Amino acid sequence: MSYILVLYYSRHGATAELARQVARGIESVPGVQARLRTVPAVSTVCEAVEPGVPPTGAPYATHEDLRHCVGLALGSPTRFGNMAAPMKYFIDGTSPLWLNGALAGKPAGVFTSTSSLHGGQESTLLTMMVPLLHHGMLLMGLPYSEGDLLHTRGGGTPYGPSHVAGPDNSLPLTEEERRLCQALGRRLARTALALTRAGDTGPD
Repeated sequence: MSYILVLYYSRHGATAELARQVARGIESVPGVQARLRTVPAVSTVCEAVEPGVPPTGAPYATHEDLRHCVGLALGSPTRFGNMAAPMKYFIDGTSPLWLNGALAGKPAGVFTSTSSLHGGQESTLLTMMVPLLHHGMLLMGLPYSEGDLLHTRGGGTPYGPSHVAGPDNSLPLTEEERRLCQALGRRLARTALALTRAGDTGPD
């Protein structure tokens, strides 16, 4: 069955929970599955050595996970208004996929988590889109027909779902945040299915 890759990095668990909610939205659409994958941490002084399989959580992503997906949901916590270094490191290594247009024409969306309400959520979401544009992906946000965008007191933006985790990263996702994650998952799944049926995904 076709799958949407839900690729994320999470330090304290908030972004991982966003990813699970996006996956729920994807799998509510018949005919498509969610594939959850993460990336390992990186070291500031040398190449980090990680076990081949993480002790907990989703497996590490490979380029083949990206190559064969019909869509992508990319998630990272905010680091000074940008994606976290481990996710950037992984994305920077996808040049072989870029060279043959492996992701061109596939739908993609982004999601993030911050400790504070004005911690750079929107700039992180926007800058996470840039490498996906270089890959030729079709970017999807959240329309204001999703009423939670108008009423959320936590995260949630038209650029993608988000979460406010609090100063100690202990706040659970609000109902609005959960619904917006699931809405993105459904949009990606439905769009990927439509494009696949029309024969419009993949390199030209």
